[in-house]
Amino acid sequence: MKLRVLGCSGGIGGSLRTTSFVLDEDVLLDAGTGVGDLDIDELRRIDRVFLTHSHLDHVTSLPFLVDTVGWMRERPLTVHALPETIDVLRAHLFNWKLWPDFTQIPDALSPWMRFEPVALGEPFDLGRGRSITPLPANHVVPAVGYHLDSGRASLVYTGDTTVNDALWPVVNRIENLRYLIIETAFRNREHELARASKHLSPAMLAGELEKLQRPADIYITHLKPGEYEVIMEEIESCAGRFAPQMLLTLQQFEF
Repeated sequence: MKLRVLGCSGGIGGSLRTTSFVLDEDVLLDAGTGVGDLDIDELRRIDRVFLTHSHLDHVTSLPFLVDTVGWMRERPLTVHALPETIDVLRAHLFNWKLWPDFTQIPDALSPWMRFEPVALGEPFDLGRGRSITPLPANHVVPAVGYHLDSGRASLVYTGDTTVNDALWPVVNRIENLRYLIIETAFRNREHELARASKHLSPAMLAGELEKLQRPADIYITHLKPGEYEVIMEEIESCAGRFAPQMLLTLQQFEF
């Protein structure tokens, strides 16, 4: 499996893009603003999108993706998400008011887009020996992370989450774990904001990493623009022994 980072910022501005990853050539993991950097042919080859949750920084490119290439494809784009996330997208995004309902275009029997719910702990077979499994997340809306497994090695992406005791027993059972991508959105002085919005600060991250019982290369995502350096300095101070690195746009992971 090859995972390429299209966006990993907590905001926009200049070259910053919000959360999105492309897996091999046919799967998107979240659909933030980074999706817009794919060319038309790359967009057309996306068959499935796995969403962590319904917030705009993770779904904003989805309507444009379907609108741009839906008519070029021979089968619908499948959007995988929690049932609660699908309900939000149906009610507030693909509702004919904010954007057309592409599950009905050109008609309900042959739409450009279809939804398929995911459930915690239930692996989905992506073909070619690849699987993706939803993991527990703890956010202000229903959310998941994902475990990507090539058979040879695994990558865990937490999605947006705060302190999350349910996650670590699952992660610690992944024998071929190689990479962990975990968020830290706020600096330590914004601890209360992190707690209220259910994100992590460096001190909270350090506490979470103490629950990890397997070796892994750790990468930090979702940092707020303008605070990258100070957040990473605080992470080094709080959790330096875990050697976390800042996730970068266009970074690639092969596993």
